[in-house]
This record gives sequence, C-alpha cells and structure tokens, in this order.
Amino acid sequence: MVWTPQWNRQILQFPVWTPGSYTVRDHVQHLHSLRLSNASSALSLRRLSPSRWLCELTTLEPLTLTYAIESRDLTVRTGLVDPDFASLSLASVAMEIEGSRWLPHHLEVLAPSHWQVHLPLEPAFKGWLAKDFDALIDTPVHAGPFGVKPFSVHGHRHDLLLIGSPPFGWPEGFITDIERVCQATCDLMGTPPPAGDRYQLVLQLLEKGYGGLEHDHSAVLQFNWSALASKKGYRQLLQLIGHEYLHQWNVRRLRPVELRPYDYSQPVISEGLWFAEGITSYYDLFLPLWAGCSDEAMLLEDFGAELSSVLMSPGRSIQSLSMSAEEAWVKLYKATPASRDTQISYYRLGAAVAFCLDVRLRSLGSSLPVLLRHLWSAYGESCRGFCRDDLHQWLTSVDMGLPAELDQWLDDTRAVPLEQSAELLGLRLVPVQQKSPHHGLMLKQSAGDLVVQRVMHNSPGMRADLVVGDEILAINGFRVRCIDAVADLMRNCREVKLSFARRGLMKETLLQPETAIESWRLDIDPQASSGQLALREQWLKNV
Repeated sequence: MVWTPQWNRQILQFPVWTPGSYTVRDHVQHLHSLRLSNASSALSLRRLSPSRWLCELTTLEPLTLTYAIESRDLTVRTGLVDPDFASLSLASVAMEIEGSRWLPHHLEVLAPSHWQVHLPLEPAFKGWLAKDFDALIDTPVHAGPFGVKPFSVHGHRHDLLLIGSPPFGWPEGFITDIERVCQATCDLMGTPPPAGDRYQLVLQLLEKGYGGLEHDHSAVLQFNWSALASKKGYRQLLQLIGHEYLHQWNVRRLRPVELRPYDYSQPVISEGLWFAEGITSYYDLFLPLWAGCSDEAMLLEDFGAELSSVLMSPGRSIQSLSMSAEEAWVKLYKATPASRDTQISYYRLGAAVAFCLDVRLRSLGSSLPVLLRHLWSAYGESCRGFCRDDLHQWLTSVDMGLPAELDQWLDDTRAVPLEQSAELLGLRLVPVQQKSPHHGLMLKQSAGDLVVQRVMHNSPGMRADLVVGDEILAINGFRVRCIDAVADLMRNCREVKLSFARRGLMKETLLQPETAIESWRLDIDPQASSGQLALREQWLKNV
C-alpha cells in the first residue's frame, strides 16, 4: 500500500470480520512480515491491539506499507491462492488507514500472465478504482485460467464466473434459469438490479461445500457438484443464487441501522439480522417457482423441510429470534452438535416469522412484498439504516395490533404461530414418526468406537444420565461397533442395559427407548375452504 499521510499520527487497522459473516475471524492471524517505510527509512510500528498499529511520523513523506498474507482457506469469507487459481475476499487482505476510509482506493493485481483477473470494480490505469475503503474490501478477487459467461437481467449485463464443472456437465438451460431467477428477484422488489451493469456472480463448484457471501456488485457461491445430479439439488443451487442475488437489496443496501456504517474493528450487535437473513431465506424458496423452474408441490416440499427444521429444534424454546440475531457473533457461527438444544438459527426461524407475517398481512389485504418494497423505497435507495420502530410504523398503517404481534414473534420463545398460519392457507403441518427407536443420542463413529456427540434435551439418553464424550460399548451385553447396530439392538425393547466408558471407567445405565417425531411435512388440506384456497393462491404470487 502506498499513500501520502495528512497527519503525523497514523493508525492502521486490519478488519476482524467479513461483512455478511457475523463472527470475529481475526484475519490478522494470517498476516506476517508487516513493514512500514518512507523514502528514507523503515518506520517503527507500535501494536495497540492484535489488529491495530500506531506510527508516530516526523515528516509527511509518502508511505509504503508491505505485508504478506497466508491465503490457504477456500471459503467465501477468506482467501486461497494456489497454482490453479486465486479466490480472495479483500476483508481478509486489505488494511484500513485511519482518515482514508472515504477516499478512493486504487487496486492493482499482479497475476501469472496466463491467468485472467475478475473483480467487479471500475477499471482504472494499471488496475481498478474503488470509491472508498468499504467498496474495496467489499470486492471479491478471482484470478485463474477461466473466463466469464455473460447473461442479462432487466437489460443489464451480468457476468457469470464458473470455477470448476460437474463431471456430468451443466444442467440444460442453466444460464437461462439463472436469468429467470434473477429476473424474479427484481420483480419481487419492483426495481431493476441495484448493481446495474456491474454485477458478477461467482460459482465455485467443489466436491464438498455449500454457502455464499453477498456483495454490492457480486456474490460468491460454493456448491457441491454431486448435488446437481438430482432435481432437488439443482433447485437448491437456484435457491442459493436467488438468496445471494436478493441480498443486493436486503442487507447490502437496505441495512439495519447498526450496520451503517460498518465497524470492522469489533462485533456489531444487531437484532436486524433476522430480517436480513430470515426474509431472504424465506423468499429464496419461492424464486425458482416464480422463475418457472419448479412448481407448487416442490415449493411445499422445500418449505415444509424449512419449517420442520424449526419445529425439530429444541433451542427455539430457549432462544428467541431477536436474541439469536444478537448472539450470532458468539453462537451461530461457533455452533457445536449440542448447540441445537439451546439455540436456533435466525436464518430458519427468521424465515418462519417471515411466513407468519406474510400470511397475516395477506389476510388483512396487504403482503410482505409490499412491506419490503416500502422499506426499499424509504431506507434502501437512500442508504439509510432501519430498525424495529420503522417496521412498527408501517405495520400500524395496516393494523394497529400488528406491531405487538411482531414483537411477540421476535422476543418470545415458541410464540411463532406456524400451524395457524399454515391453516389459513389450507395447509397442514403433519408429524412424521421416527421408524427406529428414539434414544436421543447423536453418535460419532471413529476407529471402531461409538462416541456420544450430543444428548438431546429431555430425551431417553438424558434421562439415562449419558453425556457428551461417553463411549458406547454394548447393549444388553452385545458389543456394538457401528451406529446401525444401536437401533437394531434397541428395536422392540422397552428398556435396555447400556454399557459405556466415561473417562476410562466402565459404567452401565438403563435406557428406555421411545417413539418420537422425526420431522414435519407440509400437506395440502383436502377440506380447505374457498377462502383458504384464494389466500393460498395469492400467497404463491410475488405481490
């Protein structure tokens, strides 16, 4: 980095988190060989914190800052550089110079001559120009021996960058389907894409992987190529594309007030994450339908699975939706197998609340898309942050009681009326019974040992005093070495004698298997009234 200081006191700050991924990642752990110098000599830096440095200058000569980053982590939040290609999130690479955040930043990328460099910034002399530091670190950089495939949305050119390919080839009409999903997203919001002609969709196809990260002018996705072999897997990819594309509006520009502007130096607590991710997760299920890439039965299957995950999470009785969003920094992204008993994802519970709010609004003659478009017009286009009070204000214009209902859904555990909302649409949430005996243990098989990874709350395993780390040895005197054998030996038993080892000591306990709900299914009620059918037909539309 090269710049001319305006003050004798210079503070350098390395981001501790990547916007869109709300946990402290301490990117500085991958930094080394930091050196600051001017034309005449090297300058000393005093470390103020793990990610912050101070330099006291005697002159205002131009400064040069150099450092190296170990980029060995192929995720959408960090970076990888290897002989095949480079994928970099600049939040894990770029240093912020105090006082320079809102100044233009020039970026130059040096890459092998046979590689092409792709990033969604305006070209400039010997590189690219970012309008400020925020625009710089919001820019993903990809370089390698691959090109781009253009596609069009609302008359605006977008670029599709494909890294990797499935062994059986891309689905027929893949790019056309992407165009349709993106077009459906624009129709939902009632505007052309905010990124205009400068949008880049990056898809990294991997043997294992799933996820995405949104940016103002791009999205970086990772997807498992084997999943593309099924219609459901392909639909999941289109949902992921729609999810990140919708983030152009919701969260990148229509942003919770606490995230305006970003503070890259520390966690930023915001309950608004439920809206940013929950609303987006709700609508990514609908986008393939509106794009003509799926049908109502597929939507009900996918949405039923989403609601089932909420109903099957015991943590929803412990952690409210607003608390889930506020605790994202220390819980959601640091989850363990046991976390399901005490926490709930604000993505999934947020989608469930979005569903209830949408149905409630439609029963009153409005809809969630109308609310979303209002917020975009009032806060997104002008880059103003919004909060719960702003939602209250609009909801009051529809019905005076709605703000109190929303508060209950956000702040009270188990208050979300999923079954009642489904019933208004002539739908039923139907429990699916577990076929194998329910013991409440999540087991991990390793080198012939069966180790308890999780004990479900209020389950037979908990009542038998089993804990995480116990090694299951035998059931009713029969040695068990694989997970399937546990279910087989418990079948048709009201009580079993379970032998296990804890911290090297042999123990025994009595466990009473029981029947339990395995999942929930969303079905059409054949006895639905004409009013329910009419409301469901409206619910299936993006109006």
